[in-house]
Amino acid sequence: MWSKFMDVKSGYTAQIWLEFFQAEGVALRIVPPLETDAPMNEARELWVPDSKTHVAAELLRKI
Repeated sequence: MWSKFMDVKSGYTAQIWLEFFQAEGVALRIVPPLETDAPMNEARELWVPDSKTHVAAELLRKI
């Protein structure tokens, strides 16, 4: 299962977080708005696996 980890303001910010967490070995899913053609400047949700939420939170504390 996946848990919602954080909201970000745009798709560009979500992509930066995706690259950061992947470099640290944490899987991340970016969930766009329900609209089919949502622009990149719309908010996104970031989800991590249930087993990695504590790892992702620790990474955020370290930066």
